[in-house]
Amino acid sequence: MAYRKQLTRLKAPYLKRILLDPARVEDWEKYPWNLPLFRGHDFELEFTTPITIIVGENGTGKSTLLEAIGALAGYDEAGGGKGYRPVDHSRAIDKSGAALADSFRCHWLPKVTAGWFFRAESFYSVARYLDEAARESGGAPPDFLSWSHGEGFIRFFEERCRRQGIYILDEPESALSPSRQIELLKMLRRMDQSGTAQVIMATHSPLLMACPGARLFRISRFGLDPTDFSDTDHFRMMRDFCTDPQAFMEEALREDDA
Repeated sequence: MAYRKQLTRLKAPYLKRILLDPARVEDWEKYPWNLPLFRGHDFELEFTTPITIIVGENGTGKSTLLEAIGALAGYDEAGGGKGYRPVDHSRAIDKSGAALADSFRCHWLPKVTAGWFFRAESFYSVARYLDEAARESGGAPPDFLSWSHGEGFIRFFEERCRRQGIYILDEPESALSPSRQIELLKMLRRMDQSGTAQVIMATHSPLLMACPGARLFRISRFGLDPTDFSDTDHFRMMRDFCTDPQAFMEEALREDDA
């Protein structure tokens, strides 16, 4: 993977630490400050490796945390590159984690914010935005949507994740088969070995959780803690299924007594 314009000779990670400043929180009962992540009214996350992976059950705050990190780096909450506005938020009624960024303090060394904020749920909106922007400028559209969902994702990663910078990936596995996830893992390894890319990723995929050299954190009702992928619920569930699929399905599908 060839990397283009070098912004600094210092190695990733560039974002070193984020921490919650309680003085900036107006109401601990409001979202997103009422998430279990912030129950103790203190939060700190240190980035010590080029690749950081965050896992947790739905609703624990993974995407909210990534939205806040994206906002700190100057990205729109819907994802995209710097200066992109792929989604009109003027009539949105959903609550975003971008407001969380205002209560964070962050430490960069150096402040390299070039890169991309990838969100699986807004991929189509961003891809259409890229096509329209290319046509308006007289260029050839990247046309990620003419491929299958998973192929479009992989082509997107291969084209957009080559420069020095910070890459925030929210559930990139959502359209990827296991073999395509291996392709993404190879790409992540190249990014790691380049020393010029920082990746912060939220995922439900045990394959991606096992990314060599990555530091893994688990969000639970108790907060955020470092963990090993073999200790995650995701891995244990897949291990139990592969060990005895029939027994697993019988237990998993058993209805609770009324």
